[in-house]
Amino acid sequence: MKKIGVIMGGISSEREISLLTGQEMIANLDRGKYEVVPIEINTKRDLIDKTAGIDFALLALHGKYGEDGTVQGTLESLGIPYSGCGVLSSSVSMDKELAKKLIRFDDILTADWINVSSMEELASANVERLGLPVVVKPNSGGSSIATRLIKTQEEIAGAVAEALKWDNSVMIEQFVGGDEITCAVLNGKLLPIVSIQANSDFFDYDSKYQDGGATEEIIELPADVHALVEASALGCYKSLKCSVYARIDMIIANGVPYVLEANTLPGLTKNSLLPKAAKAAGIKFSELLDYIIDYSLEERKEN
Repeated sequence: MKKIGVIMGGISSEREISLLTGQEMIANLDRGKYEVVPIEINTKRDLIDKTAGIDFALLALHGKYGEDGTVQGTLESLGIPYSGCGVLSSSVSMDKELAKKLIRFDDILTADWINVSSMEELASANVERLGLPVVVKPNSGGSSIATRLIKTQEEIAGAVAEALKWDNSVMIEQFVGGDEITCAVLNGKLLPIVSIQANSDFFDYDSKYQDGGATEEIIELPADVHALVEASALGCYKSLKCSVYARIDMIIANGVPYVLEANTLPGLTKNSLLPKAAKAAGIKFSELLDYIIDYSLEERKEN
């Protein structure tokens, strides 16, 4: 019986969400197949000290030092196979600006943006060219923490200053109005598409994690729009060298999909989007975890 270490917690701003993901995994792993070992990470050193003896690391981590390739690289150096995307994909996808540059190079549509690393840099940036509204967010953040929809020029500086408390670089992104969707990809195949209708101006932290914060439904798009969305989702997955599973967030504006970002370790809490997409495809949560473990072991063996 494989000893599965569920790696959760971490030291990023998304620690609490990681713990929820970890607990959901622990509750749903098949005890007939696995010996489950909860491993809570509180320091960078914990990953080395607490993973001895496990056969596989099931990653419930999010954010910095969890989703950015750091943990993946450490586990590879320890010879421990792990779930999800590899080091390069994790690192590239976590950097929103770099990810947008790569997918745009492959002709995948994404909104215009400006990145700044200081208030001085903001002062000389041509933010006006983006128009209004804009979305201000930490370049390497997640879960919409310190992310704000800005409708006036006067609000931008305050939003950037707040985001710089969470990251060394801040993205100011052109707002694309339309219908928000998310595309879960499992082993290179698109799962049913989920529509997101937030009960606020945009899909912020509360909308994502509070019960009733958003209406999330499986939708069927017109065939031509679905084809564009599928091409964008799988193209993004390929451009960023994702593997095993990922979630690609988009806005559909006038029938055209614009990629917002790729998530290489998307949340797997009871309110999370990927499990909803999997359920719509007839995949129970415990089966989804089986697939993630099996596909990850195949990926690590190949590499």
